[in-house]
Amino acid sequence: MVKIDATSSVDNFRRFVISSTCISFAPKSYMEDSEVFPEREESLGSIYVEAADKVTLKKIRDITFVNARDILGIIYNSKSGNTSLKWRQIRRDNGKITGEASSNSLVNLAEVGVITLDWVENYVRKKSQQDDKVNEITS
Repeated sequence: MVKIDATSSVDNFRRFVISSTCISFAPKSYMEDSEVFPEREESLGSIYVEAADKVTLKKIRDITFVNARDILGIIYNSKSGNTSLKWRQIRRDNGKITGEASSNSLVNLAEVGVITLDWVENYVRKKSQQDDKVNEITS
């Protein structure tokens, strides 16, 4: 598990959630519409969109697609339980993502531009330095 603390647009985080859950069956028109978000019940790994205005569109498999405007927050929990992320609005369509992500989720976060290669390199460097310190202490 990797701790995530990054800024992102709501659209990039929306694309991450879609790529992590329903990219293989979501209607193309939904994927292209920046106001359409997937949601999922808690028992299946919850996905919840908190918005000023939200309307249910259609349920496909275990995903309910909603049209949402003025997004305040998004909660994403993977089915496996290995990823738990929250996006919180900071200003307009920009927000902060916090939580923990699996290696699979890291790939999806990088593919949609939520995190960059620089972010990953900085994380690996910091982790390596921490591991070196632990090894010095325990040796």
